[in-house]
Amino acid sequence: MEAFDVVIIGSGPGAQMTWNSLPGRSVAVVEQGLVGGNCPYLACVPSKAMLQTAHVWGLASNPEFMPVFLGPEPPETAYTMTVRRRDKLVHNRDDFEAAEQLRRAGHKLFRGHGRIVRPGVVDVSGVRIRYRDLVIDTGSVPEIPPVPGIENIEPWTSEEAMSSDGLPESIVVLGGGPVGCELSHLFALFGSVTTVVEKADRLLPREEPEVADTLTEALHTVDGRVLPGATVTEISPRGTGVRVALDTGRPVDADKLLLAAGRVPYTIDLGLEEVGLQVRPGAPMPVDDHCRVVGAPHVWAVGDVTGISPHTHTAEYQGRIVAANLMGREAVANYRAVPRAVYTEPALAAVGHTESSARAAGIEPLVAKADLGDTVRAQIDGVSTGWVKLVADPSRRTVIGATAMGGHAEEFISEMSLAVRGDIPLSVLTDVVHPFPTFSEVLEGPLVELAERVAVREPVPVGQH
Repeated sequence: MEAFDVVIIGSGPGAQMTWNSLPGRSVAVVEQGLVGGNCPYLACVPSKAMLQTAHVWGLASNPEFMPVFLGPEPPETAYTMTVRRRDKLVHNRDDFEAAEQLRRAGHKLFRGHGRIVRPGVVDVSGVRIRYRDLVIDTGSVPEIPPVPGIENIEPWTSEEAMSSDGLPESIVVLGGGPVGCELSHLFALFGSVTTVVEKADRLLPREEPEVADTLTEALHTVDGRVLPGATVTEISPRGTGVRVALDTGRPVDADKLLLAAGRVPYTIDLGLEEVGLQVRPGAPMPVDDHCRVVGAPHVWAVGDVTGISPHTHTAEYQGRIVAANLMGREAVANYRAVPRAVYTEPALAAVGHTESSARAAGIEPLVAKADLGDTVRAQIDGVSTGWVKLVADPSRRTVIGATAMGGHAEEFISEMSLAVRGDIPLSVLTDVVHPFPTFSEVLEGPLVELAERVAVREPVPVGQH
């Protein structure tokens, strides 16, 4: 029986960050699917690639830029080109190169389902290997809502949507979270009759209310429809398509149903009970702030399976935390400044508290806003939609949250992530000089406003929260 310092079940971004940060350690990686996980093949990379191509294609219809184009390709042709570019970027969902990179790094790949058979031993489809430490990075799977009739149709999940070549003439997207928002924008941009059904009273209900307003209006611009506060009561076949019955009115008919109602941690048949863990299917792995699995010595977990923050960058961060601890360096995870991004048009980026979550935490926040259209860069780029909203703790004189839409907010949000993570005083943030002309200049007005409003208050020393 082969023995390794570290065995990793799953090979997603968190696992990759772990094995790349363990010099001198013997590592085995167990993967029953694609090396690299879903992100490079079926999730993050293909969806963002398709959205980018769609946005570029859409410039030919934008009055600001239409004169420089000979004319856009028809939607069907453009979609075919988009799919071709997507598949090239994801290597046609072939993980050969990723597997070779793993081997070149000196690690061993075991293909198959990994299951703990006793402490220190994992079975991989009949082959047993020993570990000193075990890292679980099994990710998550789409949640299938318990709607009557769903078993009678073949809905898409995001994986099917991101691997299909077809452009449906009409589609119902069940769920208005990040995945639902991105994919509904994608299909609506290419002319699919798109309807988003969200049981909450707005899209992305955990974000600022202004986010839902902006995204709903953006969808309306491309003839997409949003049905908030609606619950699906039944799903049934209708010809070659589907009929979705709602509790709020008339049913919606479409060619395709896309399930985007959330994902759940993949914890099925991992043998967790063999190391003393009782984790029900779909429940997250309980981890401490070192990413150790609570109650299981020498077992760690990273990524979606922890249920903490379902982002690739969170998984990579946790991978660094685990690797540092395995190498003997004390490392503790802090999630309060992990950014959130949704790559719609305009894109959303946020970090830390919203106005309502700050109040729920016992803070009476100060809020300042600015319109992205007031920047010179927005005028240069022909951008008319976008804004930023900052949330500050007046007692600490620091920014504790930021939300931005448009203007490549996913890029400049890192400045606010650093501000939140480092408790950087507003007086320092207002002294930051932004290059001209950039979208990041939109931060300057709200920061100055907040600094002036807290100037008369006595600050609490940093670290006393």
